Amino acid sequence: MAVITNIEDLRVLAQRRVPRMFYDYADSGSWTETTYRENSSQFQRIKLRQRVAVNMDGRSLRTTMAGQEVAIPVALAPTGLTGMQCADGEILAARAAEKFGVPFTLSTMSICSIEDVAARTTKPFWFQLYVMRDRGFIERLIERAKAAKCSALMLTLDLQILGQRHKDLKNGLSAPPRLTLRNVLNMMTKPRWCLGMLGTRRRQFGNIVGHVSGVENMSSLSAWTAQQFDPTLNWNDVEWVKKRWGGPLILKGIMDAEDARLAAATGADALVVSNHGGRQLDGAPAAIDVLPAIADAVGSKIEVWLDSGIRSGQDVLKAVALGARGTLIGRAFLYGLGALGEAGVTKCLEIIAKELDLTMAFCGRRNIREVDRSILVPGTYPQ
Repeated sequence: MAVITNIEDLRVLAQRRVPRMFYDYADSGSWTETTYRENSSQFQRIKLRQRVAVNMDGRSLRTTMAGQEVAIPVALAPTGLTGMQCADGEILAARAAEKFGVPFTLSTMSICSIEDVAARTTKPFWFQLYVMRDRGFIERLIERAKAAKCSALMLTLDLQILGQRHKDLKNGLSAPPRLTLRNVLNMMTKPRWCLGMLGTRRRQFGNIVGHVSGVENMSSLSAWTAQQFDPTLNWNDVEWVKKRWGGPLILKGIMDAEDARLAAATGADALVVSNHGGRQLDGAPAAIDVLPAIADAVGSKIEVWLDSGIRSGQDVLKAVALGARGTLIGRAFLYGLGALGEAGVTKCLEIIAKELDLTMAFCGRRNIREVDRSILVPGTYPQ
């Protein structure tokens, strides 16, 4: 195997090892995928100020996110169908994050359930919530997260309706995959993945199947999800969730300064600047482009984090410089998971940490908490 030195190496390996429908699910956006591509490409336009003859000894990347100590300003983002990138994927990713010292966020639409992950980890993880029409189910989901001792709740606000993702439609995305001739032929070229899936019983949406009346198989689940994502979601629902949860609350999907001020007014602990990785509104700005205005709008009223487009430690540093207290990575860790399982997620985090550490040093900073816009070349970053 070639030496893996960056996230792109993990992506290439994951593409070879993961069935097409699930690789495409992770590595695609909506409509023309313009926003999906710009989330990453806009980072490249931001230039760093290289400093010399500065003491670079004793560097520290440690900080906090929503009051939790983290080894680097990174958390694993909630990603649906993670357990289809690799058997028991959520459990493996959570273990890697725990050992590395960063938070893991379990998606509502995960393959492994809240209880599965809690039983196989030793430290609290975060849980991501979608608000659905069935409020009774949502209340039970929140109670299950409490029982599992999840340490924060991340409420996603930008998926009241689903963006049109052409690749998912063309691939007939489902979990477990339908055994069509096309799918079977593709899976036959992924023996590592197939062996893993044969060795696990977790192949459906673990947080939903068996927990909702009438949802016992994939066909009924498809009908249920089509009916359940709630287009009426509004700020009153955020207050409803906050009261029932009672713990640290993170609001994900903020792309506008006015919405950021509304988010801060709820008393939530953090907001995540995110366009859902370019998977919802194609034509929206790159997340990094709106980060400075949002950070300036809310000041110290709420922690600001960035999600969407991060593929390197340099991207993390640029986000911190532009006002992010922390960042979320989704595709980057999914590439690692699909490529090498738990070891691949660890490798992803190691790559990002090393790139972050070296770049911070070249910019003349020794502590991540000291990083601000002064490390960037004026005129190359969004205002």
